[in-house]
Formats: sequence, structure tokens, C-alpha cells
Amino acid sequence: MSVKLELVLASASPRRRELLEAAGWEVEVRPAAIDETRLPGERPGAYVLRLARAKAAAVAADVGARRTVLGADTVVVIGGEVLGKPGGDREARAMLRRLSGRSHRVLTGVCLLRGGGEQMWVESTRVWFSKLSAAEMAAYVATGEPRDKAGAYAIQGGAARFIQRISGSYSNVVGLPVASLWERWRR
Repeated sequence: MSVKLELVLASASPRRRELLEAAGWEVEVRPAAIDETRLPGERPGAYVLRLARAKAAAVAADVGARRTVLGADTVVVIGGEVLGKPGGDREARAMLRRLSGRSHRVLTGVCLLRGGGEQMWVESTRVWFSKLSAAEMAAYVATGEPRDKAGAYAIQGGAARFIQRISGSYSNVVGLPVASLWERWRR
């Protein structure tokens, strides 16, 4: 007997949807409208986990307990600082300057609500960036790609040329740790 891979994604991220569909899930997208403000003193892992749970819970309240709901939130963390999505091109360039020639972590909080149960976890991937020139940063920002990405870059896009190596889940850097989701889904 095969298990049908259906879920409601509590996120507007086209990258998350693409990752899930590529891995065989049937996805209904229902973005959650929640306050994503970080609480004072909130640690990065606790922050993404709280947002993932809030997104999943908000959507589960609308679709009912019999549906499987997935919430997720991703941030870039460097030197203890959380880099979310840039507010504009100037902020995107500042983020890229911070990342240039250094390593950082990408954290994704994930919440899976299914059958009255809840599974939550944080996936962490380390990413090493090449040293970037001002011209490289300006050209990349001019593409528009950094505007809606945590840390102002897309590993699956134009920023791929800047990534020296990663340690951990590639799909996590894109926005969702698909392998760890599958491991929990199978339980």
C-alpha cells in the first residue's frame, strides 16, 4: 500500500513548493499571515521554529486537523546576527558584504502538523562564500534575485558561483530540508 504524499504548505515561497513537488509531494499553497517580528533576545533557532509553528497552526486552523500542514521559515545567521530578506538593494549589498569571504549558517525551522501530532525541528547548514568584489556584488544585486531571499542570495540561482562549499543539506539553503522532512514523514 502506498502513502499519498499530500500536504498544505503554509508558505508563499515558490522555492519550497518546487522542492516539495520535485520530491513527489502534491502541494496546496496556503500562505499564513503572521507577525514575523523577532522577539527581543530571541535566539535564531528559536525564532525560525516559532515562526514555522505559527504559520502551520494558522493554516491548520483554516483547513482542519485531518489535513497535513507544513510550516517553515529560513534565515541566514552570521556572527550571531540574523539576516532575513533585505529591505532593498542597499541592504542586499550590505548583507553580501557581510557574507563575502566568510562562512555562515542557514537555519530553517520546520513544523509538520499531521493527524493531531506535531513534529518540529531546526535544520542547520554551513555555507562558505567566496570573497566578492564591489562590482560582483553590484552586478548580482542588479539582477533583482536577492530581493526576496534570506541573506540576499539564492544558492540555486546566480549566487551559485559565489559558494565555495556547504556542509549539510543543500535543499535547506534553498528553503526547506527535504531529506529530514522525508525522514519525519515516514515515522
